Amino acid sequence: MAASFPHWLLEQEGRALLTRLARIKPFALHEPMVAAAAASTAAQSAIERSLAEGRRELRGRVTRFLEWIRGPGASSTPEDAQRRFTFLRLRFNVVLSHFDIFADVLTQRSEHETGVWLSGLDVVAEDALALPGVYEHPPVVCYLDRGHGAAIRRARTRLPGGGESPVAIIRVPRERMVGSGIASSLVHEVGHQAAALLDLVNELRPALGRARAAAGPLAPAWVLYERWISEIVADFWSVARVGVGSTTGLMGVVSLPRAFVFRGSVDDPHPIPWVRVRLSCAMGAQLHPDPQWGELSRAWEQFYPLGDDVPDEQRRQIEMCERAMPAFVRMLASFRPSALRGRTLAQAMEPGARSPARLRALYRGAGGNFQRLRGGAPSLVFAILGQARADGAITPEQESRLLADLLTFWALRSTLETTDFAAARPRAVAALSITG
Repeated sequence: MAASFPHWLLEQEGRALLTRLARIKPFALHEPMVAAAAASTAAQSAIERSLAEGRRELRGRVTRFLEWIRGPGASSTPEDAQRRFTFLRLRFNVVLSHFDIFADVLTQRSEHETGVWLSGLDVVAEDALALPGVYEHPPVVCYLDRGHGAAIRRARTRLPGGGESPVAIIRVPRERMVGSGIASSLVHEVGHQAAALLDLVNELRPALGRARAAAGPLAPAWVLYERWISEIVADFWSVARVGVGSTTGLMGVVSLPRAFVFRGSVDDPHPIPWVRVRLSCAMGAQLHPDPQWGELSRAWEQFYPLGDDVPDEQRRQIEMCERAMPAFVRMLASFRPSALRGRTLAQAMEPGARSPARLRALYRGAGGNFQRLRGGAPSLVFAILGQARADGAITPEQESRLLADLLTFWALRSTLETTDFAAARPRAVAALSITG
């Protein structure tokens, strides 16, 4: 027993921490989601291992504290004992905060339909992230939240209080479910993870610096492009993977009151919204040449004419970015990151496989029967639907219904493949109906 009443109180609190810690169970024991809504096995394993390690480490700290306060610590001052316990309790709250981060993500998987769609989005995200032969990508889990913008907590980045996230966590805006616009937000965030795996931003900065030095009067535009490069690279990835659906989705996100569309900030890594859409069109034209990009760009100018109400400084920045844009886009597409072993960014993305002409041909070949397409890469199917929607070949209502069915199919297929259930019950997959 501890030597004094204050020491005894702290011993009781330490033991109470252990009892509460024991109440934190693996998600597999208390999440009521259906099997098809579950995160991938790799994601679940990574999350559970990370949280179990945190609990193990904390349990060791508490045990050592109790041994100390019953032994040598019994002769310490109450102030010193309280200080040690306070830091212990802070660590306990860190472990709880990590648990809550993943609980917020996984608890939505129990929502009817939404949980299964999220599992389907996990499949789309991992497909959009994959770059075979270049890197091993981490597991990805998605969840919904309010607001109109998406966000990512990249794998192996710092969690609050310390430690690294074992998976990539993508927050998707609920207002984008379910339509091709979801692909724009989702794959943009995937692009941030891909850029980190390629160390792309760090390698691009010296090249941008050299281009700025040679740009003469347009150098200020290259300063802005360098400031915005992390977001531009993510947009590049999105346009490369899902084509025109990326740009139309981006237009939906940044369709804001006029004053905000022309506004930039020195602290904001996002391009000025007006410039960002024009840049997305320019990257699309570079990767997937087609008249549609010019039409979209002109439509954006009609939505938000660059009128006299735009402050002079903002106008100068925008006009300078416009003049530097062709050279910047060519530099980005032709950049050769070391991880790609001589290939350019554009070559690595294989844009020919997702050209508008090919996407249109695949849509026509399906004849409205998407059972013929659902076996393909999920991000490719999103690209096909996004192109069909931009061409007016499919209505928003048809698009939403098809995507909901496809997300359900991909979630179930992933589950069946993981559990080997597909081999025993092949009819479960064949019975899925994807209607036009």
